[in-house]
Amino acid sequence: MNTTPPFRFYSRSHQVLLLGLRARSATELLAGIRTVPPASIYYHTHHFLQQHHYLSPEPPNDFAFWIGNVLNLDGLSESLASVDIVSYKQVEAIRAAFIERIDSYLQAGGHQTSSSAGEEFHFISCRTFIVPTPYLVADLKEFCSALEQVSLNTLYFHVFEAPLRLKRDENDFSAWFRLLGKEKLASEISTFDPYTITLERLRKRLLTTVGRYA
Repeated sequence: MNTTPPFRFYSRSHQVLLLGLRARSATELLAGIRTVPPASIYYHTHHFLQQHHYLSPEPPNDFAFWIGNVLNLDGLSESLASVDIVSYKQVEAIRAAFIERIDSYLQAGGHQTSSSAGEEFHFISCRTFIVPTPYLVADLKEFCSALEQVSLNTLYFHVFEAPLRLKRDENDFSAWFRLLGKEKLASEISTFDPYTITLERLRKRLLTTVGRYA
């Protein structure tokens, strides 16, 4: 008798919140990054990825985008864009990585400039609402059938947000596969780097891999 709890697919939505905090220079951006709530750091490093994931597999972030496209500080922008957010399991660690890069740039006497009026960086935060979907599965075949139908928001939630949400090294799918006793499958899925492919390609890859074990 299988006593493993079924897997419920969830989705989520974000309510965007303006913090009323703006930056006109790299110095002011650094001050803002130091003080905004963790949800703001998460928003500025991940929403860009989700919105543009269909167009580019590159993992940019709002800080790098604004520094490069508004202040034209290309070197600093490249440094901020190189922050590998997938390697961090806590938002505070992501915050520290951006602080270190901007602070080092300023301490080294990097060129400073200010944005024009209307082009300031606006710090934004978000409130997350997690909602269950109708998809409740008990085995790998049912999992594949549901995975073909769930939205990209659902896929994003379980793969991208799970490690940061639960502060662990694997996504929700791998965790459930382990409960099923599918250790090899769980380990194989955990090696996927979701930041290097589009969400639809990630869905196809998951279906192919899980299908081999179903």
